[in-house]
Amino acid sequence: MPEEEKDKALIVFDYIYHAMRAKPVLEEGGFKVREVAPPVEYRTGCDLAVEVDATDVDAAENLLIEKGVLILDILFMPKGAKLIPVYLTKLIKTVDFGDYVMVRCGNMKITYQKGDGTIVNISGGGCPDIPFLGMRLYGTVIGKGPHPRELGKTVCAYTLEHAYEKALEIFQKESGKKGK
Repeated sequence: MPEEEKDKALIVFDYIYHAMRAKPVLEEGGFKVREVAPPVEYRTGCDLAVEVDATDVDAAENLLIEKGVLILDILFMPKGAKLIPVYLTKLIKTVDFGDYVMVRCGNMKITYQKGDGTIVNISGGGCPDIPFLGMRLYGTVIGKGPHPRELGKTVCAYTLEHAYEKALEIFQKESGKKGK
């Protein structure tokens, strides 16, 4: 029997940095979360929001405040309201260069060396934190160093995080094959 659809609440943010932090904070707190595009009238430059069950919204809001994640507003959505989910997976492309794998999400690219997983290049975007992200990630082993979402505060860091996660998935599969 299908699960009954619940009322949803949409947590809207002023800045991408806080929207990026919200999902992992809420997931670590045990909440079921979905990243969505907010309704047009609530877009303030940050086109990312998180959806939670309406019954969880007070606890979710308290957790976000406790963790320093700034909220612009909370909208209660009627049952059946259709929001556009953020499917960055459609933007992810991979290229195998033999000894290296490059993963691109949007304009952001991460390249790592096969075998040891060392990150050899970060490129793309046009956001001010990209040089910093490159300096911090270059030379680290994928999955063992910091994640872009821990370091950056822009949409470029957000898309780079998705490329990083895909690169980590590919590297782990590649490493698992060698162990067999």
